[in-house]
Amino acid sequence: MSAPERPGEAAGPAVPPDAGHGGPPGAPVLNLDRISLSFGGLRALSELDLHVDGQEIVSLIGPNGAGKTTVFNVITGVYQPSSGDVRFAGQPIAGKLQHSIARMGIARTFQSLRLFLNMSVIENVMAATYGATKATPLESILRLPRARREEREVRALAEDVLSFFGQRLAGYRWDEPAYSLSYANRRRLEIARALAARPRLLLLDEPAAGMNPAETHEITELIGRLRDERDVAILVIEHDMHVVAGCSDRVVALDHGVKIAEGGFDQVASHPAVVEAYMGHDPEALAEAE
Repeated sequence: MSAPERPGEAAGPAVPPDAGHGGPPGAPVLNLDRISLSFGGLRALSELDLHVDGQEIVSLIGPNGAGKTTVFNVITGVYQPSSGDVRFAGQPIAGKLQHSIARMGIARTFQSLRLFLNMSVIENVMAATYGATKATPLESILRLPRARREEREVRALAEDVLSFFGQRLAGYRWDEPAYSLSYANRRRLEIARALAARPRLLLLDEPAAGMNPAETHEITELIGRLRDERDVAILVIEHDMHVVAGCSDRVVALDHGVKIAEGGFDQVASHPAVVEAYMGHDPEALAEAE
């Protein structure tokens, strides 16, 4: 006969056990069906169809103002679409609260870094797990068994996530304040914090922004490793075409909230509508201008 559970303790891990699985390859994880969003008279998204399958990396490209970050904001509940349906793992999520969507298994990074600069590196990662813990503030203050157990689990998870980044976020950096990191390592830390939520779908908003060519190459390889070793589906916004070409299974191009092309990188990059969106002319017109 098993011993009775002591007060303040609860069975089960601090993080949902089904998190961190992008689903079997080919199975849809995210599906946007005819999504439209307007701000007054401005049409930000227009009947957008988009899907991400399990263990797939999809890149979202387009000029500034195309609506890429707006797509992320719709998926994560920052904005509610004017019309259309958003489904994650088969469940409708449009209109849900942001923290509820995060708990379902969607994590994101941002164009501008959102780190706690005065907290240590490992504390930044541990903070991402707060929504999945169950200890109350009183239990934490009194250091009751459940709070201590969850703290051990959360630290072990944070150490595991940081170890994924190798020497860039090595053990000796864990107790250093986040402000002491280089810009590239702050970017890595933001990805680590999102990964600590054990998402099924990871949204990366310009992960290579501001990096030099060597750092950009590392980030490209990192995105591929996230999919292969951490079993997550990834939707990434990126302006650097070297990153897009190097990591994408599929590319979706937007312009003024409308999908103008979808397919492999070479197919999309040479599509006349994509060239016109970026350059203002189609390939034939550019050739004639030369």
